[in-house]
Amino acid sequence: MATHRLTFPTTEEQIRELRAGDEVTVDGHIIGIRDRTQIRIFDEGVEPPMDLSGAFLLHTAPGVRKLEDGRYEKVCIGTTTSARMVRFTEPLGERYGVRAICGKGGFPDEAIEPMRRMGMVYFAIVGGAAALETTQIEEIEEVAWEELMPECLWRFRVKDFGPLTVGIDAHGNSLYHDVQARAQEKLKELSARL
Repeated sequence: MATHRLTFPTTEEQIRELRAGDEVTVDGHIIGIRDRTQIRIFDEGVEPPMDLSGAFLLHTAPGVRKLEDGRYEKVCIGTTTSARMVRFTEPLGERYGVRAICGKGGFPDEAIEPMRRMGMVYFAIVGGAAALETTQIEEIEEVAWEELMPECLWRFRVKDFGPLTVGIDAHGNSLYHDVQARAQEKLKELSARL
């Protein structure tokens, strides 16, 4: 396991240096995204109003407070379950050059090949760590599609975000797949003893 510090947006070359199990801390910008936003982009054909090239996408629908000047103040920004959004992985990489996705619970095996081919990674984050994540977000810099609140597109400026673990790398390795395979083997062993 290696440790890395990345600034987003980033390049495919930097992402391909990461291996499943590596630890990563992130600075720069993260784009908050969720189901409704991706449905608008891919199912409804509406181009995103933010540049996603080289982006780190966080599956979130944050708790925020709108200020009098129209900006948003963070209250609690955590992650939401990623598996239900796996169908958007390939087009995010292919059409927009997204480099990293992070959320809760990981991605199923169907994400492995598109992420390998597109030069993308999935970052695992500790579940239930929204309070910590919120402190690592310095500012909400931009919000698009406010009518989808809280499933808007969010542009967060972050510092020392993480540590994250590379759950799926750009070389076809997946910690989620490995854990499932080991669990299936253990189940077979236990069943054989019964």
